Amino acid sequence: MLTLAIQKNGRLSEKTIKLLNDAGITFQNGKSATLKSKATNFPMEVLFFRDDDIPEYVADKVADAGVVGENVCLEKGRNVEVVERLGFAKCRMSIAIPKEKEYESCEDLNGLKIATSYPVILKKYLERNNINADIHNISGSVEITPGINLADAIFDIVSTGSTLISNGLKEVEKVLDSEAVLITNPDLDENKRNILDKLLFRIKSVKVAADNKYILLNAPNDAIDKISKILPGMKSPTIMPLAMEGWSSVHTVINKDQFWEKIESLKAAGAQGILVFPIENMVV
Repeated sequence: MLTLAIQKNGRLSEKTIKLLNDAGITFQNGKSATLKSKATNFPMEVLFFRDDDIPEYVADKVADAGVVGENVCLEKGRNVEVVERLGFAKCRMSIAIPKEKEYESCEDLNGLKIATSYPVILKKYLERNNINADIHNISGSVEITPGINLADAIFDIVSTGSTLISNGLKEVEKVLDSEAVLITNPDLDENKRNILDKLLFRIKSVKVAADNKYILLNAPNDAIDKISKILPGMKSPTIMPLAMEGWSSVHTVINKDQFWEKIESLKAAGAQGILVFPIENMVV
């Protein structure tokens, strides 16, 4: 049985549970007093931990794999293997300074005191850029430190930037982009590696499905060639004749971000009755 560590509470936990459910794996969500839950239809046990502890538990073989923010994984620096980027819980880690301060380049960070809860990531960034700054490691509300004269700048997670604005700060340097990742202990035995591969297969199918839409439309036969070039599909569109003579139904799969770019072209080519369906899973 594979053991998978996930965050006990919070948005990362909710999105991870949804991903596993979409992959056909069911279990109790762990929001009671329990710290573990065995999947009912897959050889896996889910462990519920604080996200900061997950890289250490995976490295120490308390869990075989885990879902955690990439930023947490990099900060802990433990010996784990990132096997899949999951595409949710996206954020960036940036340096911000008071909005009234002038800023031209990262050289302006020299001599500043920077408050952060991620000193390891910040230290590596400063070293890469030959910046001599004082790292002030704190926990809690990093963004308030410049306002109480505890620091000259901060390094923290940024999602929308609204927290920075409300604290009179401006983002000046993006250090890295982060998202949820699936990590594993690099020394998994063969049996657990096989289970992990099956889990990865399901996760990738869900991810591909989420990025694509199933398109169905009707078109006159003399427009099929032109429409097929607009909607190439995975290999080529499926063409099925309608009961109405001279018309066919066109079926295909297209990336969801491309559909709205092509809709006017489809209509101009003669497409009618365009239907768009979500895809639950997609095996490629």
